[in-house]
Amino acid sequence: MRRQVLLADDDESVRKMVGRVLESEGYEVVTAGSGREAIGRFLGASPDLILLDLNMPDHDGWEAFDVIGQFAPGVPVIVITARPNQQERAIRAGVDGLMEKPLDLPLLLQTMDQLMSRSVKRQSVQLAGVPIAAGV
Repeated sequence: MRRQVLLADDDESVRKMVGRVLESEGYEVVTAGSGREAIGRFLGASPDLILLDLNMPDHDGWEAFDVIGQFAPGVPVIVITARPNQQERAIRAGVDGLMEKPLDLPLLLQTMDQLMSRSVKRQSVQLAGVPIAAGV
């Protein structure tokens, strides 16, 4: 089964380039060009991971993150941004990862794989009725 990724970025060239890389790695990619569109695509697709740009029209990435988190707090989110100094806010918000542009694609792919593996472990543990241990 292919893992699905929501790629939300207002820059079409980023969506195309990163989308092609993800598809070549076997991911199914759903794209969005605005915060509002990201929320709608998330609700319609139920992705396994979200790549979320901060600078987007309608709702910025932080607003979209807050709304999406209300529906599925366990879905891993990696914020991708050209904004400097977002680490503190990312930690406070509870995002799973933060990458500044230009993206290091091998690192991005590695991080995505780790986060989705962790997410599957959490789901498996929850389904078994066993409490989730910290750091799983």
